Amino acid sequence: MTNPWGHNRRFNTYSEYFKKEFGERVQKVSIDAGFTCPNRDGRLARGGCTYCNNDAFNPSYCSPDKSISQQLREGIGFHKVRYRRANQYLAYFQTYSNTYAPIDKLKSIYQEALDFPGVIGLVIGTRPDCVDDEKLNWFAELASHCYLLIEYGVESIYDETLKRINRKHSWAQSKKAITDTAKRGINTGAHFIFGLPGELRTEMLKSVEKINKLPLTTIKFHQLQIVKGTHMAEDFEKNPENYDLFEMGEYIDFIVQFAEKLNPEFIIERFTGEVPPRFHAGPNWGVIRNDQVNLKIEKKMEELNTWQGRLFDRY
Repeated sequence: MTNPWGHNRRFNTYSEYFKKEFGERVQKVSIDAGFTCPNRDGRLARGGCTYCNNDAFNPSYCSPDKSISQQLREGIGFHKVRYRRANQYLAYFQTYSNTYAPIDKLKSIYQEALDFPGVIGLVIGTRPDCVDDEKLNWFAELASHCYLLIEYGVESIYDETLKRINRKHSWAQSKKAITDTAKRGINTGAHFIFGLPGELRTEMLKSVEKINKLPLTTIKFHQLQIVKGTHMAEDFEKNPENYDLFEMGEYIDFIVQFAEKLNPEFIIERFTGEVPPRFHAGPNWGVIRNDQVNLKIEKKMEELNTWQGRLFDRY
């Protein structure tokens, strides 16, 4: 096995990336700063993405009723118990679209996080249509003083899929936002979902060819899960025949094929997503954590003697 990332894992891992970047483990601490989205507040649409229920992944300490500092204090306290090795933290603005506000408000929110002891940088989750030159220029200045990663929810390269799930942005907008961010020297991430209604698995696998052309630092994958309290859960109950959800073994086989075609320079943050069992509204994999699935994926790679990017040169 030959790889460019300097360790013996079968893929370019997020944990090893942070060790190389900072010399030790760094922990992300989620924050809910009270943002919304343009397809929730009426600017583009209402109701949000059909699959989205932020309560399904928000930690218990996250609440827009609390200050940024209070959420960081409680979050760091939580992680000190769970991950005792972490001494440095990244404030992770995860809920909804965290650049969807005037720039002065953004500056105030992010500066409060950076002023908190132990916080050495920011990870900002947002949509491709919620950035502009003014914001990106300011982020570029900020990135010269601290670690910064802007993570875009892309979800699919297919516009028909994006329409079906009410994303209200296009693949072209995703490419532009990612390119405009990366060219300013800002670490750039993207999030994709596999199993969205209407997409064939052959189409999902073929999407790697376009994804490989993006100037990404990190990449994150989730299998589609049907979550209570979403429009998708209502549709799934009425029209289950429109969904082709992955069983775990099927997904492992798929993601291994995808990863061996994936640009080996991309740092894979995660292969899968998980939501608490109380939010499940459709077939699920039971109570299994992401790290357990990762082990199964890497074991499959070992069995096949493959790794991230083994077939990348074909594209």
